[in-house]
Amino acid sequence: MLTISQATYDAIVAHAKRDHPDEACGMVLGPEGSDRPERFVEMVNAAGSPTFYEYDSTELLELYKQMWANGEEPVVIYHSHTATEAYPSRTDIGLASEPGAHYVLVSTREHGNNEGPVEFRSYRIVDGEVTEEEVTVVPALP
Repeated sequence: MLTISQATYDAIVAHAKRDHPDEACGMVLGPEGSDRPERFVEMVNAAGSPTFYEYDSTELLELYKQMWANGEEPVVIYHSHTATEAYPSRTDIGLASEPGAHYVLVSTREHGNNEGPVEFRSYRIVDGEVTEEEVTVVPALP
């Protein structure tokens, strides 16, 4: 199960809506081994695509240097789908390289960057196997 704060949920959804019609991407970091998504990091989709996301390699390297220095790890890895449901594509599954992470997908297909609900789902992806998990949004992490 993924438990995230309302502020983190809102930040992920806002990023997905703002970048629509291109896919948005980013991470939420937390202390190593904690499973606590605490630090929201919005990334640039270097692909600039409505059907694919790719981190900028320089930005990603800098982020990993920060994580190592701070004893952090990716707890949530998120991106949006702009025209399809919030379910990992074959490409998403193939790129999933953090077995401990929650992979969050937000679908903006229904309302785009306008007001209205999004589809927000979380998965564990390990060795190509996708397992959906419950998402609990709390006012703040305990």
